[in-house]
Amino acid sequence: MRFWIAAAALALSGCAAPEAAPVDEPPHGYVEGAEETAEPQHRLVLADAGTGAAHVLDLATGQVTGLGGTGPVESAHGDGRFAYLRQGGGLRIVDSGGWTVDHGDHLHYYRATPRDVGAVPGRRAYGDSAVTAVSGDGGTLLLDRARLERGEIARTAAIPYDPVLPHGERLLVPANGTVVTRTGAPAGRIGRSCPEPGDGVVTRRGAVFGCADGALLVGRDGAEKIPYPDGVRPGAFHGRPGSTVLAATAGERGVLVLDVTEKTAELLDTGPVTAVNAAGPGAPVLALTADGVLHAWDPESGERLARTSLLPAAGSSVIQLDTARAYVNDPAAKAVHEIDYNDGLRRARTFDLGFTPTHMVETGR
Repeated sequence: MRFWIAAAALALSGCAAPEAAPVDEPPHGYVEGAEETAEPQHRLVLADAGTGAAHVLDLATGQVTGLGGTGPVESAHGDGRFAYLRQGGGLRIVDSGGWTVDHGDHLHYYRATPRDVGAVPGRRAYGDSAVTAVSGDGGTLLLDRARLERGEIARTAAIPYDPVLPHGERLLVPANGTVVTRTGAPAGRIGRSCPEPGDGVVTRRGAVFGCADGALLVGRDGAEKIPYPDGVRPGAFHGRPGSTVLAATAGERGVLVLDVTEKTAELLDTGPVTAVNAAGPGAPVLALTADGVLHAWDPESGERLARTSLLPAAGSSVIQLDTARAYVNDPAAKAVHEIDYNDGLRRARTFDLGFTPTHMVETGR
């Protein structure tokens, strides 16, 4: 009995012993140097073609951050966080400071201070969560994405393929049907040819390339070709990030609408357009004509839903869009117009900038 009481006392004294202090761990989704927010942080990276001056417009606050210029800019494109400004034989990389991280069943939104990261040789860049592939002149440089997000340009490999699109933890090379690892090692074949490949687009159904003989869709179940209507060779495909509906200019005939879920490519008889973008399933396709008029088209019926005179002339203007708004740059007026495409192309806001936004990329989506 005395032994049992002594044992019990020892057990109780052990339970009452002070516990070690807990180790502080970063909260779920923590990113060093960034602020997590409750809503997407949409931003526009804008560049003046002549001076090369780059600016970042925060669409939530209207604040503009100037990043200076490093020479004339020929074109611009982005990957959700970074904008890549083409200058001669290289790309200037701008970190917009606004991005979204998709964890599958939920999203995280972040904001940080915009900054100029530096420049790399190349003409086109594609990025995912692990790598950024910078293609040009028959080869591709692979950059460490984590270090790029910290403001460092670190090359991890150089591979003799161009263009290269990161997708599904692999790199797709449509020109020769090759699949390689993120270090450039062979990892299989795409399975379908793609003569004269254009820019690639990643959708929720897979990666899409515009080829001379149709659109190549590379998904989890393999690769297949979606034929174009007779006589159509579209320009680059555009769509809301992650969407399964894309649109492209189709010469004098109009706009080609590609539905990667239904595996269809349909022509909208709009006549020639200078810029186009698709808002997604059940949403309109937006097109800008040379006279500066913005049009909304129903991609299923082919009917025009709305039109509004927006610019004196289209020029270099593009259409960028997210789940609620579209943005059209107006270089002549030194402004950007925000459009509610679900409300008859209502002009929601105009941002007067004081500089010429020749090129524009939306990030944070």
